[in-house]
Amino acid sequence: MIQKGTQQLPPEIMKRAVQGIGYIGHPLRLRILEFLDVQGASSVSEITKNMNEEQAIISQSLKKMRDMKLVKSQRKGIFVYYDINEEYPASVFVCLRKLYGYMTDSFHFLQDGFKALLPSDYTMMTANRIKLFANWDKMRILEYLTLNGPQCVCEIAEAINSPSLKVSQYLKRLKDDGFVICQKEGRFVRYNITSGIHKTIIECIHHRYDLLKNKEDF
Repeated sequence: MIQKGTQQLPPEIMKRAVQGIGYIGHPLRLRILEFLDVQGASSVSEITKNMNEEQAIISQSLKKMRDMKLVKSQRKGIFVYYDINEEYPASVFVCLRKLYGYMTDSFHFLQDGFKALLPSDYTMMTANRIKLFANWDKMRILEYLTLNGPQCVCEIAEAINSPSLKVSQYLKRLKDDGFVICQKEGRFVRYNITSGIHKTIIECIHHRYDLLKNKEDF
């Protein structure tokens, strides 16, 4: 939960976050990261065996995620071991497990520090949902609604410095995908964020940013 009065992240930080979140909006990449979060540092062969995919595909995904600073690598003898880079995106999986626990009444997933692989269909659904909102404008809108509650188009447009028409178009898409709801109040229509992976990720991004001593390490 983000504390009331929290400011939106600096644009350059959110752009990095959007880029990283957009890249993990893919079932295989999300499963690889989840495996590393649960199992810890693992070799390509170990990851490949668990993913039931070709090693070349796993290696390519790991290299790109390393370039994106989502994972880090260390050579030990003839093997290269990969692990999640710092707390992020590990914090996303903490939130995902709790969200899954609330959705399914799987109470063990709600325990602090509990780690286990989520069902593959849930991971796939999550990755596909991430694809729908991993966009600079959409995430800026979702962030503003998370921090400020129900807002009208003009308020959102002014806050994120974007044309009202553009904001309206993105809000329609977000509403169609179930990420926001709206309610008419007099001559205004106010939008608010719904609960789900989109809000969870916004909160995780802020949590990670708040914990960093050097914000440029994001």
